[in-house]
Amino acid sequence: MYTRSAIKLCRFGSVGLSLVLLALPAWAGNYMPSATTSFYQESKHGWFWYEDPASVVEEEREMPVTEPKAAPLSREVSLAHYSTETLWNMHPDDFQQLLNGLQKKAVQFPTEQNILEYLSIQDIARRKALAYANATQYVTQKRADLFNINQVYPTSSPGAVARVQMQQEEIAGTIREAGKDHALLFFAAAGCGFCEKQAQILAYFVDKYGWQVKPVDIEREPNLALRFNITTTPTLLLIRQDREASMRIATGVATLPEIERNLYQAIRSMRGDTSMESFTTYDFQKGSALDPTSILKIQTPWQANGPVNQSPTRPSP
Repeated sequence: MYTRSAIKLCRFGSVGLSLVLLALPAWAGNYMPSATTSFYQESKHGWFWYEDPASVVEEEREMPVTEPKAAPLSREVSLAHYSTETLWNMHPDDFQQLLNGLQKKAVQFPTEQNILEYLSIQDIARRKALAYANATQYVTQKRADLFNINQVYPTSSPGAVARVQMQQEEIAGTIREAGKDHALLFFAAAGCGFCEKQAQILAYFVDKYGWQVKPVDIEREPNLALRFNITTTPTLLLIRQDREASMRIATGVATLPEIERNLYQAIRSMRGDTSMESFTTYDFQKGSALDPTSILKIQTPWQANGPVNQSPTRPSP
């Protein structure tokens, strides 16, 4: 653009060029703002011309006060100032810290003295653990009525056989008694192979207990399935006569023992004979250590024999 303008000016001749040059200073002086001059003088500054920008003075801010850090623990651990009785009665947290320190010291500097000290405190720890185990066995045996479940859940073979027999008798008795006012809904679907297997198992159940089991095809009776929110087959649902309450027994193929156990628990729950906290507790286990809420009905065992001895020292043998 600048080259073309110069060529056009030359065509006017020398007179036209002289007039233009004479008029240019007057026009620039009258109409050129002073700010424009400073703009052109200062425009070639900054990052484009590889110059650092002017420094900005930041306001001084108060630095947050930080608490002084705790001094690191000394690693010069030793048993030189500890007696056996002091170590025996030491708080477990302090004892553990001392034991760990002696172990690390023995590993770092495996001298005879360092290893001797570590093995000595380790022997005290072993004996202390044995003392606790023996004392626990003593209290458990002395208060077997509170802390031993062997009387309701024996581990010996004869006791286990008796326990299983008691459970089966209680389950069977509860189911037979509930058959007069309870029934099962058997939700199935056409072409469901699992439903056919479940139907065969239910046939044994009906022969054993004489219960009423009503098959429900979810495709032919969708309203009934929708009422109980049944979407999977096979599904067994327990209902009670003249009650709105219901409870699922099984979803998918369930064996006869599973049906019996789940049905027993559901019957007792719907009757109000049990709660969620004691849902799997049998009647013969009520009031025992296997009855979770029974502890709320007994006296606090740690206050049964008078106030607790607060002495920190070891009781004499």
